[in-house]
Amino acid sequence: MGGFNAPYEWQIGWRYLRAGRGARHNRFINFIAGFSMLGIALGVAALIVVLSVMNGFQKEVRDRMLDVIAHVEVHDVGGGALARSGALRDAASREADVRASAPFLQFQALVGTGETLRGALVRGIVPAQEAAVTPLVGRLVAERDPAIAALTPGAMAIVMGAELARTLGLKTGDPVAVVLPPRGRAPGGDAAAPPAAGEGAATSAPRTFRFVLAGTFEAGHYEYDSAFAYVHAADGAALLDLPAPVAIQLRLADALAAPAVAARLAAALGPEAVVRDWTQTNRTWFEAVHLQKRMLGLILVLIVAVAAFNLVSTLVMTVTDKRADIAILRTLGASPRSIVGIFFVQGAAAGLVGTALGVAIGLVVALNIGHIVPAIEGLLGTKLLPASIYFISRMPSLPLASDIVPIALASLALAFLATLYPSWRASRVQPAVELRGE
Repeated sequence: MGGFNAPYEWQIGWRYLRAGRGARHNRFINFIAGFSMLGIALGVAALIVVLSVMNGFQKEVRDRMLDVIAHVEVHDVGGGALARSGALRDAASREADVRASAPFLQFQALVGTGETLRGALVRGIVPAQEAAVTPLVGRLVAERDPAIAALTPGAMAIVMGAELARTLGLKTGDPVAVVLPPRGRAPGGDAAAPPAAGEGAATSAPRTFRFVLAGTFEAGHYEYDSAFAYVHAADGAALLDLPAPVAIQLRLADALAAPAVAARLAAALGPEAVVRDWTQTNRTWFEAVHLQKRMLGLILVLIVAVAAFNLVSTLVMTVTDKRADIAILRTLGASPRSIVGIFFVQGAAAGLVGTALGVAIGLVVALNIGHIVPAIEGLLGTKLLPASIYFISRMPSLPLASDIVPIALASLALAFLATLYPSWRASRVQPAVELRGE
């Protein structure tokens, strides 16, 4: 055996896998085995590429969300006592993960001009403090953007998403009407907004305030560009009849620590505060992405399963072709268990080679998809990712070991499972019957 000290079951199984230079039917069996390995490889590669692209899209959207919103929001729903006493900031300052905080308020309103109105989430901020909490405002402040600079107390200026402004047909300097519900009713967009102190009975007429469009911003996320606006916190508080903002938002060193930090703050502040982290604010979107990822993964695993179970037909044909060899091995003392081992090694080796090849192809494609997609676009003469629709100009990809390792293990498990029946069938060959037939 050339000094190769592996058990003879391994040696014979590997020889059967590599055989094929003999008779025509042997070459045909090898051809089928090669296609089985190729099918496993392509299935594994497709699964890795698809999940990597989905991870990339998820990260891209998540980063754009966190460009606009804070990691944690803390709302005083107990009448503003916690906010006025500084208890919200004190609790936040005790958290080691908190890097910055800023006061804010938000409410839902109708914005527009004339009879053209659209629903929007209006956020009242203090730009200088907000810059440390949300990267979008931080960039606008650093670039001395005139729109964000116009947000000063009493200026009644508003900065809205570019898509919202386009939908309303507004340009910088145009008057903007901000319409709120009748006095005495909550605006509906802020769980923190308490009833104004000393409010009387609700009136039936909506309240309209005149603002001036100071400019627009582009967050690169349609939800925010089409339904989001900033005003100064003092102006927003005046609209809600509040003396000051009754909520703060926090920026953390690690965004993934937000749920744990939010839970600790909620326990420390009690029922008079509502604490929400960014995963709760966008829970519906994240749950939809996770469900889609699981379903696509299941579909592609079935493709791998079909390829893996092609090994069954390959091994059945091999067993049929090698019945005489099996009979000779049995007469030489090979046990049924050894016969099972020979054909299990053959099928497992095919699965291992196909899986390894698929992982290699998948990683190469996933890591270079940013170059592959432009090449395909150039070949087809079209754009697969129009920036005007998707707000990104390149295909994102993020291969994760937490995806690749389970994919490889599942592929190997399916390949191993596919070898069981042919291997058992080989062990049932009767030497006397086969040799008598010779």
